[in-house]
Amino acid sequence: MKLPGGVVALGLVSLTMDLSSEMIHSLLPVFLVTVLGASAMSVGFIEGIAEATASIAKIFSGVISDWVGRRKPLVLIGYGMAALTKPLFPLATGVSAVLAARFLDRIGKGIRGAPRDALIADITPEAQRGAAYGLRQAMDTLGAFAGPLAAMGLMAASHDDFRLVFWVAVIPAAVCVLLIAFVVEEPETARSAAKVPFPITRASLARLTSRFWWVVAFAAVLTLARFSEAFLLLRAENVGLAATWVPLILIVMNVVYAASAYPFGMLSDKVSRRTLLVWGVIFLIAADIVLALAANAWAVGLGAAIWGLHMGATQGLLSALVAGAAPADLRGTAFGVFNLVSGVALLAASVIAGGLWTWAGPAMTFYVGAAFSLVALAGLLAPRRAG
Repeated sequence: MKLPGGVVALGLVSLTMDLSSEMIHSLLPVFLVTVLGASAMSVGFIEGIAEATASIAKIFSGVISDWVGRRKPLVLIGYGMAALTKPLFPLATGVSAVLAARFLDRIGKGIRGAPRDALIADITPEAQRGAAYGLRQAMDTLGAFAGPLAAMGLMAASHDDFRLVFWVAVIPAAVCVLLIAFVVEEPETARSAAKVPFPITRASLARLTSRFWWVVAFAAVLTLARFSEAFLLLRAENVGLAATWVPLILIVMNVVYAASAYPFGMLSDKVSRRTLLVWGVIFLIAADIVLALAANAWAVGLGAAIWGLHMGATQGLLSALVAGAAPADLRGTAFGVFNLVSGVALLAASVIAGGLWTWAGPAMTFYVGAAFSLVALAGLLAPRRAG
């Protein structure tokens, strides 16, 4: 059965923004460390604050989209704000400037995230939601590996001119905003929620079932195990990969992620979702072990590939589980709560990873990630239904 055109349009939106973002983010950790003189702890702090900011903003935008019954305006504001922050990166001359740029960029991400995910659920039949979220995630990830590939080519051609790459990244961000404004359409059914009461009430939250809260709790523990991907890039630099080629690690991870997300999404519509989550956690444990033991760039690349397989198996599936566990008129709120809790966990995970990296070394950072993964796996194997 063919997926709705709106899913494809939102996938293109994600693709162009991720192309822009990853051109910057694939180089940002190395730029911070080698050009601006930041420490690994600073990188972890910046990444954690950035992602936590996005997650906090998501709950507010999700709630507002449920309350007013409109998703597209918030999606446009969120992507537009992220596009406006892109020039701040090439202009940055210190760590505080990068932190400010990441902070504002992630506020934009937070504003758009929950309404976009809720909009996909609004326009997609329940029997196709795994495939819909998988396709959006695959297209998002296509941009996420095209970005590092473009960054690597520009770095090689410009003799490692970080700021030139950051300026070029402004272009696809502008294209993204145009796609939302003129291509993405919001169904009339999404507007029918306009007369509902404000969603953040005790009665409204009571309608979020125990199945939803189980998904939130599981995702939080899993996020503690999967800290910022900036540490994959730092691991590559740590084993001796030159700055020009560091984006290859994200390319490898995202190629696997993009190739696996849609097939795993379709599979999740047909088989046990808990079984797929089990495999997803096993992939993460394997990736952490490989990265902990890595002695060269090839080993880091293998670990990144397995990490991408984990992402493909879990990220779209978790979104489908949230959509299925929430009432239709509370989907934006549900995605907001889900992303808020995951974001707080990511802040903790990134700060912990930065501290471990500084005080105990890269290997211990990934071993601790594997330990958190085992905790998530134990919770998943407990006698409880996930979906």
